[in-house]
Order: sequence, then C-alpha cells, then structure tokens
Amino acid sequence: MINIRRSTTVLRGLLAATVLVGPVVALGGPAPARADEETPAEPPRVELVLDVSGSMRARDIDGRSRIAVAQQAFNEVVDALPEETQLGIRVLGATYKGKDKKVGCQDTQQIVPVGQVDRTQAKAAVATLRPTGFTPVGLALRSAARDLGTGTTARRIVLITDGEDTCAPPDPCEVARELAAQGTKLVVDTLGLAPDEKVRRQLLCIANATGGTYASAQSADELTGRIKQLVDRARDTYTAAPAVVGGSARCPDAPLLAPGVYTDREQFSEHRWYRVPVRAGQELRASVSIALDRPVNPDHGVLLRATAPDGRELVRGVDAGSGRTDVVSAGLRWSAVADSEDEDSAGGGETPTPTPGDATAAPTTVCLVVSNAFAPRPGTRADPGMPIELTVDVVASSPAPAGPDLGRGWVLLVLLTLAGLITGLVAGLLTRWWVATWREN
Repeated sequence: MINIRRSTTVLRGLLAATVLVGPVVALGGPAPARADEETPAEPPRVELVLDVSGSMRARDIDGRSRIAVAQQAFNEVVDALPEETQLGIRVLGATYKGKDKKVGCQDTQQIVPVGQVDRTQAKAAVATLRPTGFTPVGLALRSAARDLGTGTTARRIVLITDGEDTCAPPDPCEVARELAAQGTKLVVDTLGLAPDEKVRRQLLCIANATGGTYASAQSADELTGRIKQLVDRARDTYTAAPAVVGGSARCPDAPLLAPGVYTDREQFSEHRWYRVPVRAGQELRASVSIALDRPVNPDHGVLLRATAPDGRELVRGVDAGSGRTDVVSAGLRWSAVADSEDEDSAGGGETPTPTPGDATAAPTTVCLVVSNAFAPRPGTRADPGMPIELTVDVVASSPAPAGPDLGRGWVLLVLLTLAGLITGLVAGLLTRWWVATWREN
C-alpha cells in the first residue's frame, strides 16, 4: 500500500508538471505587439426594415400569419434592447392598397426614428401594421441608409422579408453594392420568412455586397432570436469606419498610408498600389480582404505583396481563411531591419544600418500591391469594382533572438527531452515495483 501511495503521488506530480509545460513554453516567447484599441465615440445605430406587403398575410409560421410572428418578435426585441443602442424601424408596402404599381413602389415609411427608443411608442407603431401592398426592397434600403446617416462608427440594417423585390428598378442587390461603394461602414443583414429559392438568392446577394449575413426563420422563436442576435452584434462589433482611399496603377503615384484601416474598390484582375513609410527597427504588418459581392469563377485568389520603389519584391503575403466563403484574405509582415541585413550580406555591407527606432533616420518607402485573379461569370457586371479592406500597421520589429530560447526551438527541445527522461524513469520504477509485488504474491 505504501508503494502504491508513493507511486500515485509521483504520478500526480509528473502530470502537474506536464500540464504546466504548456504555459511555461508560452511565457518563454516574446509578447505579441498589440495595436491600441480606440473606444468608439458614437453608440451603435440599427434600423429594422420590415416587409408589410400583402404576402405577409400567409399563415404558415406556427399556424400564425407572418406579420403576427414578426410583430411579436419586434416587441420582444424592443423590450430587450440595450440602453446604448439607437434603433429605428422602417416598413415597406404598409399603406397603399391600390393596384397602381408606380404608386405602390414608393410605399416605404420610417415609423420609429433612429435614436433612443420609446418602447411603448415603438410597440404601438408596430402593432398597427397590416399587410397591404407591393415590395419595394431596393427603395427601402436606400431610405434606411439615409435614416442611419453617416459617422465614425458602423451602421447596421436588418431586413426582414418574405418575398423578392416586386418594384425593380432599383434592383436591391445593385442598391446594396451602391451603398457599399459609398465608403460608409454600412452592413445589411437579411432574414427570409419564406422557403423560396429566388428570395434566398436575392437576400444572399444583398448581404454579401455589404459584408452582412443571411438566415431564414421558420418559427417565431427563430425570428426573435435571430433579430436579437443581430442587434446585439451591432452593439458588440461596431467600429470606426475605414477611410476611403484610391489606389493607383503604379507605386510612384500611390497614396501614402499611415497605420489604419482603409477601403477601396478593385476591378477584376487588377493591381492596386499603396505606399507605407517604415523606419529602421520597425515592422510593417498588412492584410487585405476582398468581398465576393457578385458571382465569380471558382479559380480565383488574392495576392498581397510588399516591394521596394525600384520594383524589388520584399515579401509576398500568404492566404488566410476566416471561415467565410464570401471573403478572400491575405496578409504579410516585413521588417526594415531584416531587409537591411539582407542587403549587407548581398554586398552592401559598407552602408551602415540605421539605429533601430532612430526617429531622425529617413524611412524606407514600402509599396503594397493588392492583386486579384478573379474572373466574372457570364452576365456579371464589372462596375463598381469589388470592395476591398486594407489594414496597415507599423510596430516595433521583433527579430529572432540570438540565444538558445523558444525562438530557436532549444527550450522546447530541452523540455521535451526532460519530459521523456522523467516519463521513462517513472515507467521503470513502476515496472520494478509491479514485478516485486507480483513475485511476493
């Protein structure tokens, strides 16, 4: 029994030591650089856009009409609305009962202005809605964008409809691309209330064009939960809108970028150039994402490169996956110190390397090139170009350490060796104890 207890104690100690190896290894490496986070100056702004056209009378959701389910969901969302969120409600097809399509396709109204919500007033306005007319989705989206206005933070539209637009032009998908091209951080999320393939394709197109999401709701609980999730997401993820920038066709004419987030548009199979100043001892970190807001051929990709002004390639980016099939991304890192060392080893060693962090040293101009190999499917429009988001950051460089530490793999190797020796020793002791016990018995 004493032997068993001792062995158990040894095993517990070894297990604890093994579990602690992970944190020790993690602590041995250099801490990652972090960009300073800015607190948004504005509260999140959301507008719910509800389809109140005649098809919303259909009683196919839990035995109730679509409009009744939507009204219940709106009431629950308004009750659970975070205090800091500014909410508005716009409807379409809610007032005109006639057959004149020209008149009916102008039928959209804002029944609750965007701002701090009077819950009683908002629920009363929603309760009086009755399914009536046409479905001017495109016009309603344009109007909702005006309702939300512009500012430094993202805006969000949540579109709830059971049918496709019956009033085009304007085509709602083209309207979504138009809104995205304006450079404001406007996201449109879509919710479909009918299992219709044409509706699904249209709502997917609207969402993809603005970086939003699409989902279908086949029950009252699904609709309520999804709207709450999207409103909460607006509160949790709203950020400063990217700055609009126009890349050029060559490096000398490219705009000079400071650290930040930028948005631009790129045509199919195009190269767009930007410039970033990087001093010795600093590291450039850049990433780009292209939103696939229209049908493209499957053989596509995006490439991000950093080059010197003379055209010499410094580093080529690597693809990155985000889990979204409608976004393709790439990123790169480049250090001015590393490049200076490369030039010295190539025969330029007579030129002294600037002191890292020396503010008086002239910065190196790095050219960022965003290239894509996208090809449109037949009938796909090329204009406007596909939306891209470029993130640029310049931080203190973190060169590989010269000593034997985690950066060179020695610490990990030593820890693994010790773990193997200890495990072998314990296994041998346990085997010896077991053989001795077996002989005695």
